[in-house]
Formats: sequence, structure tokens, C-alpha cells
Amino acid sequence: MIDTAVPIIVNTVKPKPLPNGIAKFEGTVMNATSAQITVKAKGDDMAIRTFALSPAASAKMQETIAKGGYQYGDKVSVIYNQSSLQAVKVKGKASKSL
Repeated sequence: MIDTAVPIIVNTVKPKPLPNGIAKFEGTVMNATSAQITVKAKGDDMAIRTFALSPAASAKMQETIAKGGYQYGDKVSVIYNQSSLQAVKVKGKASKSL
């Protein structure tokens, strides 16, 4: 007689919901300045978006640029306002400066 084990129930991890009007875009950096960032979508090389940076994100980008900045190919996530396409926050690891 074969005895089967009881299935183990695993809870799935649910991502935090973003506030209304806020969305996330993940991909690789094509160009980044203190005023805007251009990102190519992960998995779709034809989807390219340019986001203007909010004043807070621009100040943070200035700090990042001082340390070497984002270079072509760096992986980032851009949290942005859907109505204005303005980046509120840019998450990702910047390349090390030479």
C-alpha cells in the first residue's frame, strides 16, 4: 500500500499595492541626467520610455551622478506618476565610477 503525504500549503508573497495614479516601470538605463531618465523595458526591447524627474527625484539623481551616476545597461525600477509621466523615485544600483 502506498501512503501519500498531505500537501503543504504555502502562502504567496503579495507585492505592496502602489497608491492610485502611481505605477512602476522596470528595465535598463539608456540615458540618465539630473533632469530625466530614459529606460528600456525589461523583456521588450521596443518599449522605451523617458521620464522627467520630480524635484525630489532630481535632487537624489544629483547625488547619484556625483558618485558616478547610472550608466547604459544598469537595471532600475522607476516609480512614476501615470498622469504626468514624472518619476517620483528611481531604484537601482548605479555602476561604479572609473
